[in-house]
Amino acid sequence: MDVGLKRELEEKVRSGERLTREDGIALYESDDLAWLGGLAHEVRTRMNGDVVHFNVNRHLNMTNVCTASCAYCSFQRKPGEKDAYTMRIEEAVKLAKAMEGENLTELHIVNGLHPNLPWRYYPRSLRELKKALPNVSLKAFTATEIHHFEKISGLSASEILDELIDAGLESLTGGGAEIFDWEVRQHIVDHDTHWEDWSRIHRLAHEKGLKTPCTMLYGHIEEPRHRVDHVLRLRELQDETGGFQVFIPLRYQHDFVDMKDGKVRNRLQARTTMATGAEALKTFAVSRLLFDNVPHVKVFWVMHGVQTAQLALQHGADDMDGSVVEYKITHDADNFGTPNKLTREDLLELIRDAGFRPVERNTRYEIIREYDGPDPERREAPQPMRV
Repeated sequence: MDVGLKRELEEKVRSGERLTREDGIALYESDDLAWLGGLAHEVRTRMNGDVVHFNVNRHLNMTNVCTASCAYCSFQRKPGEKDAYTMRIEEAVKLAKAMEGENLTELHIVNGLHPNLPWRYYPRSLRELKKALPNVSLKAFTATEIHHFEKISGLSASEILDELIDAGLESLTGGGAEIFDWEVRQHIVDHDTHWEDWSRIHRLAHEKGLKTPCTMLYGHIEEPRHRVDHVLRLRELQDETGGFQVFIPLRYQHDFVDMKDGKVRNRLQARTTMATGAEALKTFAVSRLLFDNVPHVKVFWVMHGVQTAQLALQHGADDMDGSVVEYKITHDADNFGTPNKLTREDLLELIRDAGFRPVERNTRYEIIREYDGPDPERREAPQPMRV
């Protein structure tokens, strides 16, 4: 990158001036990762200090049966296929209760688009889960699922959200976003929930007082300009609603495990390579610099690996997703070394080891407990990058 352009971008960031589409593309073209990371770290420090947020959560996937066959997805199964499953509500409640230990604060629920389950299954499941776990926040359903519920129920998304909120819903999940640009999306997504409906549903959720996450699936067939476009669409919606609490870049995974049944469901991997650690860190840094109106950027350690997740905390991220016990959606695809579980103590150690101060939060980013940071007496203990 030209020295003059570097200086111009630094001045924009430090003065709080909003970066443009062209700025975002230029940042991706830079090969100076240390400079990018340092600039993004300045922003995350200005917004969140030396804190890294985390929560104690569990993931629940009540069915993997799905009408869609998205090109990147190894989770979905068709009715009658080997390993297809659908839980009775009683089963889901029993499984959730078994996850309740360690002062659980959030249950994260995402499912396939089941062709035969009735609409009433979903609000009833939330009611029963909330009854069994009254102190646990229910973060449930993607915008794609809400759109699916419109089709099977005949209700509007507004009516659906009202009923789900009444049943205990506290937040949507951020999934179904992938990459919004149609140039890419038409090749990776096999459902009809695109930007127009995804944004409509999150806008409605925000109008009803819900705070939601937003995501981006990166590192497949998209180019950096598509990532920039994706973030700027979300940034514009955030200007309008203020309802996004956190942005989560999700690293696309190859299918290494699922070949056991003779099927490779990930149809992209023959022509893709997974994003390197350096590309992941660049994506976090550029996202933090562009997304000036969202308070948090989360690194989902399950999809990045623990060490890259720690490094992301020095490249713009300030949230390290929770103590997940089982995450089927990508662990049905990858086998590249992420553990199935990190306990609260594991997360505290990882955050301190990266040089930050852990803060436990709930779904709405309200602070539950603050912890001590790294021990300053330990000579080998890292400290946050100085700004």
